[in-house]
Amino acid sequence: MLPLIILGTLVVLIAIGVPVAVALGLTATGFYVVTGDFHILAMLPQRMFSATTAFTLLAIPFFILAGNLMNTGGITARIFRFANACVGHIRGGLGQVNIVASLIFSGMSGAAVADAAGLGQVELKAMKDKGYDPAFSAAITAASSTIGPVFPPSIPFVLYSSITGVSVAKLFLAGVVPGLLMAGALMLAVWFVSWRTNMARSDRAPMAELWQSFVDSVLSLMTPVIIIGGIFSGIFTPTEAGVAACAYALVLSMFVYRELKLKELPGILWVTLVHTIRVMFVIAAAGFFGWLLVHQRVPNALIEALLGLTTDPALILAIVVAILLVLGMFLEGIAVIVLTVPLFLPVMLQIGVDPVQFGVIMIMCSMVGLLTPPVGMVLFAVSSISGLTVGTLTRAIWPYLIGLMVVLVMVTYWPAVSIWLPNLVMGAN
Repeated sequence: MLPLIILGTLVVLIAIGVPVAVALGLTATGFYVVTGDFHILAMLPQRMFSATTAFTLLAIPFFILAGNLMNTGGITARIFRFANACVGHIRGGLGQVNIVASLIFSGMSGAAVADAAGLGQVELKAMKDKGYDPAFSAAITAASSTIGPVFPPSIPFVLYSSITGVSVAKLFLAGVVPGLLMAGALMLAVWFVSWRTNMARSDRAPMAELWQSFVDSVLSLMTPVIIIGGIFSGIFTPTEAGVAACAYALVLSMFVYRELKLKELPGILWVTLVHTIRVMFVIAAAGFFGWLLVHQRVPNALIEALLGLTTDPALILAIVVAILLVLGMFLEGIAVIVLTVPLFLPVMLQIGVDPVQFGVIMIMCSMVGLLTPPVGMVLFAVSSISGLTVGTLTRAIWPYLIGLMVVLVMVTYWPAVSIWLPNLVMGAN
């Protein structure tokens, strides 16, 4: 009964429009006020502070800053031109380019909203100029941006690591194959939509354009090589990789491409600061709420409840994934992670699911949530830059959601999809 009261209070607060971070803090604080355990409230500042001091969390503001620098400094436009030369002739044209460009960009920023709001503007303008249907253009721009937090590097993986202690490097590797599968599924969906609507096809780019676009973008394309190569060669840690990405993006944008002006830096830093504060406030509030859950043995009650329903690991996985998908419809991805990992990870360990695999499942569920109303942040980001309503976007995005769901099922029930590569490179636990 007690776990239901705690979780029910949180759900009610969120449902009436209280911000997630405030709802988490109010629920935890209110519980101890009602029960009269005022002395425990002395732990509130310490728990909120300690939740935000993990070394790995330093990567979050730096990857956010790197994405903002790339979107302003001409890097995204060069990536898009190269992707267009590579796959622009495939049925679906710039829809396919959209996906490949997002896959490349995801190796730099690790954030879906940064992809949608930054690279998305380049993609939407190019597709508008070529006469593509606005709903088709906006839907694939939104869907392709969700590759970013799965394919390394990834801000949500950094957060998951800080909560669970799982190796960030292993999580990054675990996202490679699912990220490629997501790109493949979306490309297949674009092909199907373009075939059904008899969309015009573009001519194959001449070799001269392919070569020139590669030369023009090669320094940009080196960014993921530097980030991932630096991590696995031991030159820097995953946290330090965020700093390296910022430094490299700054040098490229200001001194090589010369498209980023010094006067633009304060605005970029301010946007980065605001985004970081929002994320860290949720993490801080979740620190105290998570401690409440452990203190009241809520995860233990959840394990007993789920095992009381069934002992079949496949069915338990299906229930957990369904809950995550429903939560993703109402909460942003960061909030889903900090709220549910302490609850569901013990359940996953109990039924033998690798925590690395569960990390990928968790992030993929969050990405689907970014594309579903009423809270889907990517939907709102793309809606604001495309001028389309969220309802129009939602109707157009279903073919791509189906593709992403197929990949989610593969990751959930075929562990090798996510854990084969990290076990091959770093060894099994």
